[in-house]
Amino acid sequence: MASKSQIGDLLVKAGIISIKTLERALEMQKGSGKRLGTLLKEMGIVTEEEVIEALARQCNIRTVRNFADQPFPKELLDLVPAKLAVEKLIFPLKHHDGMLAVATLDPFDRDTFDHLAKETRMEIHLALATRDDIFAAIRKHYLKGKLVKESRQKILLLDPSPVVASFLKGDLEREGYEVIIAYDGIDGLKLAFSRHPDIVVCDLMMPRMDGYHFMHALKAHPEMADIPVILMSAKTSTEEEHRALKAGFVDFIGKPAMPIRVLAKIQKAFAMGGSGRRGAASATGALRSVRDRAGL
Repeated sequence: MASKSQIGDLLVKAGIISIKTLERALEMQKGSGKRLGTLLKEMGIVTEEEVIEALARQCNIRTVRNFADQPFPKELLDLVPAKLAVEKLIFPLKHHDGMLAVATLDPFDRDTFDHLAKETRMEIHLALATRDDIFAAIRKHYLKGKLVKESRQKILLLDPSPVVASFLKGDLEREGYEVIIAYDGIDGLKLAFSRHPDIVVCDLMMPRMDGYHFMHALKAHPEMADIPVILMSAKTSTEEEHRALKAGFVDFIGKPAMPIRVLAKIQKAFAMGGSGRRGAASATGALRSVRDRAGL
């Protein structure tokens, strides 16, 4: 990933922000868990397009836009596995004579591109694109535009223990919720993208991706950014709860998590959001509109 100084220095060199603005943003970033581009956007200082254009100029990389509706053959899509595309937010654009062009918003993620070059035995050429454009292409061509319109509010439950997950699932379903289960963070992220839950309840200690990394990865995607996430943890200290809330979780549940407590926290989160994204449990499903594009 691009370092704070790389992104910040590029924006300063491009004349988009001043050194003092960068210093102020870096100070605000400490402990926030947010990427620098996201923070600058929230401060109203830069747009994502400005960041992309600055990166393109400094790195001498072309930009691409509005490519989701173009046709992409299966043999091209197969060169970048869906899991990698979703996790790293990259998309294959074309391949020819041992070259694979990939859309990305982070040209500094050399580990990912080196891995892709090794797996495909092709030379990787980068093009910069916004999160919206990349995610729209991933959703259409990898996830096939799946959107489930249902009357029941949908809960994504992430817990590494099948026993605990099944125990909570049964009680929540009896309350009228639809419950989707994943046992690790990566699978949970894929389910979030394809099933669009109304709320996520995730454990802190999960295989492959812990609760904090899962939440940050989820919030990095424009269409997922408004989904409330509740953290469950066996670490029940006040410090851990404070850390979770500061990181962006809407609530905290100490484990062992009793179903009645989990239910109460979920209902509280829905109430805080105005009865949830779907409205009342009997309301029909609605698509989430993209209102807040995250920065780099």
